[in-house]
Order: sequence, then C-alpha cells, then structure tokens
Amino acid sequence: MKENAIMSDEQNADREALFEPLQIRGMALPNRIVMSPMTRGFSPGGVPTDAVAAYYRRRAEGGAGLIVTEGVAVDHPAALGDAGLGENNIPLLGNAAAIEGWRKVVAGVHASGARIIPQLWHQGVMRKPGTGPYPDIPSVGPSGLWGPLGRMTSIEATSIPADPQIGDPMSEEQIEEAIAAFVRCAVNAVEAGFDGIALHGGHGYLLDNFLWEGTNQRDDRWGGSRAKRSEFPAEIVRRIRSAVGEDLPIFFRFSQWKQQDFRATLADNPEELREVLQPLADAGVDVFDASVRYYNRAAFEGDPACLAGVAKRVTGKLSMAVGGVGINQGMYDRDKAAAVVTDFGPLLERFRAGEFDLVAVGRAMIGDPNWAHKFRAGEATDPYRIENDGILS
Repeated sequence: MKENAIMSDEQNADREALFEPLQIRGMALPNRIVMSPMTRGFSPGGVPTDAVAAYYRRRAEGGAGLIVTEGVAVDHPAALGDAGLGENNIPLLGNAAAIEGWRKVVAGVHASGARIIPQLWHQGVMRKPGTGPYPDIPSVGPSGLWGPLGRMTSIEATSIPADPQIGDPMSEEQIEEAIAAFVRCAVNAVEAGFDGIALHGGHGYLLDNFLWEGTNQRDDRWGGSRAKRSEFPAEIVRRIRSAVGEDLPIFFRFSQWKQQDFRATLADNPEELREVLQPLADAGVDVFDASVRYYNRAAFEGDPACLAGVAKRVTGKLSMAVGGVGINQGMYDRDKAAAVVTDFGPLLERFRAGEFDLVAVGRAMIGDPNWAHKFRAGEATDPYRIENDGILS
C-alpha cells in the first residue's frame, strides 16, 4: 500500500536524492540510508553467530546502504558489563573467534550490496559494577564520577549509585590502556573486512565521560575546557587513523543528552559545539553521528538547524541525522510501542537544505528489514513493536 495514492514529482525527486551514492574516503555507499547501531545481545561469549549474520544481511537486502553495527565492546577489562541482555552476550572484536564471526557478517552484507562498519564501545562509568567478563575489575571514568544525581533519567533507581564518586580518576596508565584497546579493535575490524570504524562517543559512556563536564573535572591534558575534554577521544581517533591508514572512514557518535541526565548538554550554542567537535574533526573524524531523541528539533535557540546540521556547519565534515526517523517517539519515552511515521516532509526538507548527508534509521528498521526499499517506493512499512525488540529477526 502506498502512503499516498500519488506522490508528486517533487516528492519522488526528494526521496530519490537519498538514494544517490556517496564516497567517503575509500568507502563507496550506494545510498544515504544507514541502519543505526542498536544493541542486540545475541553473541554468546562475544562471538556473532550465523543468526546475527542473517539479521544484518536482511537489512542490507532491504536497501540500507550502510550498516553501523550494534555496540562492539573494545578489548579492555572494564569496557563491558551487564547491559540487560544476558551476561556476556555483547559482541567483541578482541579475539580470533569474534573476528571470524564478524567476517561472516561482513561477507553477507557485502554480498547484498551494502557496506558495514562496527561501532566500538566502552561503557565507562555506565558499566554496572560486578558484571561482565571481568566482574572484579572496577568501572573507570576520567574523574571517577558517575555524574550528577537527581537528574532526569530512565535508569532504575537500584542501578544509580548512592555516591556519585564511584572510583578514583583514571591514571595516565589507565588512559593509555583504554586508548590502546580502541586501536587494537580498530585493527581487528580491518582484519574482519569492515569498511570503516565508528566510535560511540555519546549517551554517558567512556568517550562521552571525557567530553561532559559532569563526569570530567580534570585540570590536566584531558580536561579543563571543552577542547581539552575532547582530547581523549581525539587521541583515539588519531591513533586509529595512524593504525588503519587513510582509506577507511571514521564515524563519531556524540550526544548532548546522557543516560545520567537527559537534559545535559555538551554545548549551549554553535560556537561551543565547534569547541567540542573541532579537535575530533582535526584528528580525523569524517562523519559526525549526531544522536538526538528527535532529529527534527532545532539544536539551539535562535538557530533552526538540527544538531546534525550544526555539527556539519561548524566542522565542515559530513554529518548523519538520527532520532525518530520512521518512529514518532524517542527510545526512552513512556510508550515505546510508537506509531509509524508516514510524513517524511521534514526529513526531506532538511536533507534538501544540506543539513546532513546520511539518514540513520533505528527501531523502524528493527520493525521492518525492508524499510529502505519501502521508503523509496512510498509504501507503508511494518511497525516497530516493543515486544519484538528482543528478537533477532
């Protein structure tokens, strides 16, 4: 069924623009539709299975030009804890079995005409103590701070620490170990055949812990100003670029909001955002993945551009919009069984205006692996249902 009986020539042209190819360094994308990273937890012992490979292949067959995988824990003992998806079911990239599992995933996606990159992830202070492959290892953060208490959050009260000081500030040795873990996994990603690297720098995880003043109160090389708080992820980007060469693109996800505080901000105007992102752009980031709950909202008062649009403007880099594309409620809203969006006018208008270069689709693509093909044809898509979120289909 068509969303509208007849789409105008202009509407058709606008949709077709999202299916134009894009070259990012050595990665040639067939279109601008991206499967957004979403944690699935179906990799026992950290090794992706044949079912995981089939899951990603179906989205590639369904028309996504690029797949960004679910979070892949880096090879660091404090990187991973219980994510509510079963102990030790989050995928890894730190051993031969995991690399081989990902190699099968990559092969299936490539055979279906799409490209794929892994999202490298360290939970930082959000790691639940006493869980994960190394339960005796304490969680780490730049200042040992979980973040301010009493803020707007969806985290269950039993998982919020009584004291925001959960440990000691990371030492120089610990910082170096964490950087090296990201680099090792980036090199392993190349061995597995991935087309680029994505870094999770949002949502209150380790890279974001350094970016956010609420968790980074250092006054050394790694903190003290917005630019200095960006130095840790920027150093990771520089090291990865040196290790993998110039051909592979690097994506960087950032967010204003944190799981600890939905109303948190890294920046309160475009110039402050430039201070945060420019060190990362200079280090070698090619695409900024601006994670928001609703992509179609202005990022700053007095400026109509969305967060992805501002990121592109202040850095000169490519950007990717995400947040409610195809779904009318944010992930942490009360009614997660959200209705399917049929009015893509705002999305097409912002893309036509050049605010962003890629469009990332999350839960809507869990609901319908063929979302991209149906979107292009103007057909109704299958709805996302919260009860299906834990199913690998």
